Amino acid sequence: MPSEIASRVVILGTGGTIAGTAANPADHVGYVAGQRAAAELLGVLPGAAAVGVETEQVAQIDSKDMDRATWQRLAGRARHHLGRPEVAGVVVTHGTDTLEETAWLLHRVLAPLKPLVLTAAMRPATALSPDGPQNLADALVVARWPGAGGVVAVLAGAIHGAAELRKLHPYRVDAFASADAGPLGLVEAGQVRQFRPWPRGSVNLGLPKLGQAMAGASAQAWPWVEIVSSHADARPEGVHALVAAGVRGLVVACSGNGSVHAALLPALAQARASGVVVWRATRCLGGSIVADVDDDDDGIGPATPLSPWAARLELTLRLLCGAAA
Repeated sequence: MPSEIASRVVILGTGGTIAGTAANPADHVGYVAGQRAAAELLGVLPGAAAVGVETEQVAQIDSKDMDRATWQRLAGRARHHLGRPEVAGVVVTHGTDTLEETAWLLHRVLAPLKPLVLTAAMRPATALSPDGPQNLADALVVARWPGAGGVVAVLAGAIHGAAELRKLHPYRVDAFASADAGPLGLVEAGQVRQFRPWPRGSVNLGLPKLGQAMAGASAQAWPWVEIVSSHADARPEGVHALVAAGVRGLVVACSGNGSVHAALLPALAQARASGVVVWRATRCLGGSIVADVDDDDDGIGPATPLSPWAARLELTLRLLCGAAA
């Protein structure tokens, strides 16, 4: 087990289904998210799990409504507690809808050496068989585990890295996966079985100013980046409207291996010519775009291996610190 010097865990609550309640215990969809505090969620666990655990409520929202200001508060409080020598790790209770976005953001701006563990639930706390208590207990195991580090998510007994995390199902309790990479490991009866290295630091970081830029800017100062989708019967008017409204960046959720509908190509090229940064990512749930040697030969922007949702955040952060390409 961890040394006595770093033995505490801090839970940062943000709301979500894990803290949701419904009038009928059989109702798994008609609940209200974010009704219970992190301290209440901890209180239903066995006493031993709660020993040496602090709780702090950062927000109390449905994660579909996650916003910049909440992200800034969460990143700031996580940075503070991870910097405390007596803290072994931090757990964040969160909603599932935008869990992968928050995980990527924290991965990029904090790149922690200690474990920063996100967890959530697909059923509300009032369900006949809620998944939140076990997910929280497993997250505490990972936060205390010797050698653990980086931003990970723990759900349904699996440990996922922030870079690979994807929500694949709208209802089942095993709703998350790690795309092509597979999980980092499993939590089994209070023990971690590890398959791959912990994601310490941030992949291809190269931008030490990301965290400082986010912490130093007001939420209103973040550049506006949107996702546009390439699909059958696509039309260019949406791209034109976004550019006219002042969008700073666009991520194209492309079909297949980065293909874009012919009707969108001129509008996206015009957007780039006007100074809007355009990236493309595949809308497929698994894999990433396998680019040609010249992956920008159509003039609409480079391919990224990220999901469209992570790519939007990545481009936002790069624009924020003046490093977008």
